[in-house]
Amino acid sequence: MSRAADELILAAGIAQERVIVTADLDFPRLFSQLGAAGPGLVLLRGGNYSEAESLECVRRVLFAVRHEELSRSIVVVDRERIRRRWLPI
Repeated sequence: MSRAADELILAAGIAQERVIVTADLDFPRLFSQLGAAGPGLVLLRGGNYSEAESLECVRRVLFAVRHEELSRSIVVVDRERIRRRWLPI
C-alpha cells in the first residue's frame, strides 16, 4: 500500500485495526478531520530515515508505549524522543 492514497490507507487501518506507521504529515490532519479514535498512528519525524533507522524508531515506540495505548494514540517519534497524543484529536 506504499503508493495508495492516504484515505485508502487510513480506511484499511481502521477496517483491519492496524496501527499506521508513516512519515507523511497528512495523516494527523486526516485523523483530525474524521475525528478518528483509531487505529493508531506512529509518525516518523526528523528527516529521511533508512530502513534500519525506521525499524529502530518503531522498536523504541513498541517498548515505550503499551499496546492498548498505541491503538488509541498518535505517537510522534524522532531520533531524540517520543511524544504521544490521545485520539480523537
